Amino acid sequence: MSTRPRIAIAPAGKRPWIREAVEAGGAEVVPPEKAEALVWAVPSQAEDLREVLEANPQIRWVQLPWAGVEPFAEVIDHDRLWTAGKGVYARPVAEHALMLALAGLRDLKRYAMARSWGEQSGISLVGGSVTIFGGGGIARELVRLLRPFDVEITVVRRHPQPLEGVDRVLPFNERYEALRGADVVFLALALTPETRGFFGEVEFELMEPHAWLVNVARGEHVHTGQLVIALREDVIGGAALDVTAPEPLPDGHPLWELPNCIITPHTGNTEDMAKPLLSERITANVRRFAAGEPLIGPVDPDLGY
Repeated sequence: MSTRPRIAIAPAGKRPWIREAVEAGGAEVVPPEKAEALVWAVPSQAEDLREVLEANPQIRWVQLPWAGVEPFAEVIDHDRLWTAGKGVYARPVAEHALMLALAGLRDLKRYAMARSWGEQSGISLVGGSVTIFGGGGIARELVRLLRPFDVEITVVRRHPQPLEGVDRVLPFNERYEALRGADVVFLALALTPETRGFFGEVEFELMEPHAWLVNVARGEHVHTGQLVIALREDVIGGAALDVTAPEPLPDGHPLWELPNCIITPHTGNTEDMAKPLLSERITANVRRFAAGEPLIGPVDPDLGY
C-alpha cells in the first residue's frame, strides 16, 4: 500500500472541512475513479453512494459520517471495509441525554410554560435508578456522567458483558426486568430489525408511573402512537425525545402539546460539535489506513452497526 493513500470525498462540495481532515491524515484527495478509499460526507443519499461504488469497484474502504448506518443498510457489503462515526459523538449526545432526563424529572417544561406561580413538583435523580438500552459509546459516556448522582445503573445490550460502573448488564431478551424500578430509561442503541419499534405499550406499562423515557438513539425504536397514549393517560411520567418517528415531527403533532413531553430537533450533536469530532476520527483512520493498521469504528454488515 502506498504510504500516501488516494482518498475521494463525495458528494462533491459537501462539508469542505472534511478535505482538511483527510489531508491532515497524509492522504491525497483524488476523484473517485482514482481512489482506493472514500469518505462519504453526508448522512444519507444511499443510492448516490451505491452508484459511486458500482462505478468504482477498486474502492476498498468507505468511511461513513454518523454512528447510525441504517440509511446505508442496503449498500453496506462484505466486499469492502466500512467504518462509521461510532463513539465520535458520544460525549455531546450523552450530555444531551442527561440534560433531558433532569429536565423531565424536574418538570421543567411545565415550569417553562407557566405564566403564574404554581405548586412545587419534581423528582431528584440522586440515589435513584436508571436503565440504559445500548452498550456503545453513548451509554459508556452516560455511565460516566451519572457517577456523581450515585444511581443504580442497569444496561441492556445484545452481548451482556460487564461494563465498568454498571451494576448489572442484561441481554436484550431480559429487557422487561430492566424497566421495573427505573426512574429514567435511556435509549442509546443501534437501530436494527430487532430493535425497530420494540418500545411500545408493554414497555410503558412496565415502567414506573413517575419514570421518564429519554430517546437519543432513533425515533423508530419507539411506537409513537402508543407513546402518545401512555403520556396522555399518565402511564409514565413523561418522555424526552431528541429523535422522533416521523422525523422531523410535523407541526400540530400531538406530542408537541403534551405537558409531559420534551422535544429537541435531533440536536444532541450539532454540526458545530461534529466538525472537530468527525475531523479527528477521519484523520486518525486515514493514518491507520496508510499504515495498514486496524481502523476505528468498523461496521459489521451482518449486525447492521
